[in-house]
Amino acid sequence: MNKHAITAQPISRIPPDDPQRSLKLARPNTDESLPHISLVGDTYTILLSGNDTNGRYCLIDMLVPPGGGPGPHRHDFEESFTVLEGEIETIFRGKKSVVRSGETVNVPANAPHSFTNASKQSVRLLCICAPAGQEEFFAQVGIPVANRTTPPPNFDERAQAEFIKKAQELAGKYRTELLKP
Repeated sequence: MNKHAITAQPISRIPPDDPQRSLKLARPNTDESLPHISLVGDTYTILLSGNDTNGRYCLIDMLVPPGGGPGPHRHDFEESFTVLEGEIETIFRGKKSVVRSGETVNVPANAPHSFTNASKQSVRLLCICAPAGQEEFFAQVGIPVANRTTPPPNFDERAQAEFIKKAQELAGKYRTELLKP
């Protein structure tokens, strides 16, 4: 038996339904109310935020152009990626792996990692972070864009430096550490 499974916990009564919470249906290609955030050249669409899941997790649709992806970092929460289209190269604790369409990778909390789109076409991923909060970090440091496929804004050197400074200042608040390449 998995010592972390729900069946390993003491049996307790299931709480009553909370009618204050509602069903959330996310349609990333057509729902104009979803936040679309440009970050390091990628576009992240927040499908489910911590507000939608009572803080249990967030779900992010990531569109990563060729050469895109975050630099080395680590954080104190679990993160999983399912590649919907294309493939990414991940570096996990210094070891490189390729994750292809239809495959999923889980990054344990606190482990150093990064990923890159090393192909010549855009990659689309679903990212789950548990507990939620990473979507708030993205919203704080990224730039809102019109939709999931809006090209990222061009940064000059000054804007790039401001972005890096802001990300470094806010990372700790969101239980994230940005690592040197």
